[in-house]
Amino acid sequence: MAEIKNYTLNFGPQHPAAHGVLRLVLELDGEVIQRADPHIGLLHRATEKLAETRTFIQSLPYMDRLDYVSMMCNEHAYCLAIEKLLGIEVPERAQYIRVMFAEITRLLNHLLWLGAHGLDCGAMNILIYCFREREDLFDMYEAVSGARMHAAYFRPGGVYRDLPDTMPQYKVSRIKNQKTIDRMNEDRQGSLLDFIDAFTQRFPGYVDEYETLLTDNRIWKQRTVGIGVVTPERALNLGFTGPMLRGSGIEWDLRKKQPYDVYERMDFDIPVGSNGDTYDRYLVRVEELRQSNRIIKQCAEWLRAHPGPVIVDNHKVAPPSRVNMKEHMEELIHHFKLFTEGMHVPEGEAYAAVEHPKGEFGIYLISDGANKPWRLKIRPPGFPHLAALDEMARGHMIADAVAIIGTMDIVFGEIDR
Repeated sequence: MAEIKNYTLNFGPQHPAAHGVLRLVLELDGEVIQRADPHIGLLHRATEKLAETRTFIQSLPYMDRLDYVSMMCNEHAYCLAIEKLLGIEVPERAQYIRVMFAEITRLLNHLLWLGAHGLDCGAMNILIYCFREREDLFDMYEAVSGARMHAAYFRPGGVYRDLPDTMPQYKVSRIKNQKTIDRMNEDRQGSLLDFIDAFTQRFPGYVDEYETLLTDNRIWKQRTVGIGVVTPERALNLGFTGPMLRGSGIEWDLRKKQPYDVYERMDFDIPVGSNGDTYDRYLVRVEELRQSNRIIKQCAEWLRAHPGPVIVDNHKVAPPSRVNMKEHMEELIHHFKLFTEGMHVPEGEAYAAVEHPKGEFGIYLISDGANKPWRLKIRPPGFPHLAALDEMARGHMIADAVAIIGTMDIVFGEIDR
């Protein structure tokens, strides 16, 4: 008589729902997953090793490329770790700008997650809706840094430059006539803060649209309710953070529990789930979109009323202004030394963590007093989540593996760092 055996199936690394280069080896009994073995290392970037041979400022753009949908949040943790070792105080205006852009980054991350997760589970339209808003958010990135994704805008001691007074405008082309362009430029007549204000007023209506598409959708609930359930105790033991932990009902958010920059002045709520399934994690992230919008609005109001410096006035850490650099010899030397030799960070070690859109993103930095890190260790939020994939997927069908990978919001840049 024929022996009935489990068989193995390669899910990825080129599978569209594998979110990058995840190779998942599934052991199946029919269509039911008995074991899920994630294989990582296919995108090994060696960021931690590269940082040992680069000056502190040269390593900053590597942070953008770790989780390449949460760029400024990665920079934030890196800058906080350096500032901890240097013992410098960041100007208040710079702190507000950082918090505002960290929340803009959270919106960017959650919108891509929502669109891609919906698409993975068969909801086609949601991706197009989410990308409509991402365009405006990328325009905010571009206005302050010149780049739409890899901004390198946060710097040790503050931010690269102040918010611009004007927004770039669309121009008439063969495709779009004057009437269309006028409508597109409606919110671009003033400063970046005016543009952000207009966006924060429109955004809650957009979130309502996403919820209309998904929240009570029968097929969406069939794909997500009761899938990948994690109890609160298990979530803690597995090292979950962020929406993965809050979805299981544990109210833990570094912005409230260990506030950094000006988060303690912000008025916002921490959404938590009750069942610890894929659907609860979806609800938590959707509510986070609304809460982040509240924080952005508060920061924009404060920034409008309080001008001031946006980076420390210490030229051993931050470059002088370009005007001074071109007019004074001393400033020119500071500028040259900072960008060739880099800053010397005092001997010691520091750990700084931020509430990244995916969870706790931490930078552990050891300095031996040189102009580059002696050792840099990154604590990515996605790594413990991926480690729990086997436990979350057992007993589910192959199609549910897609929903579970989606709910983790995995980006491989930070896992294969």
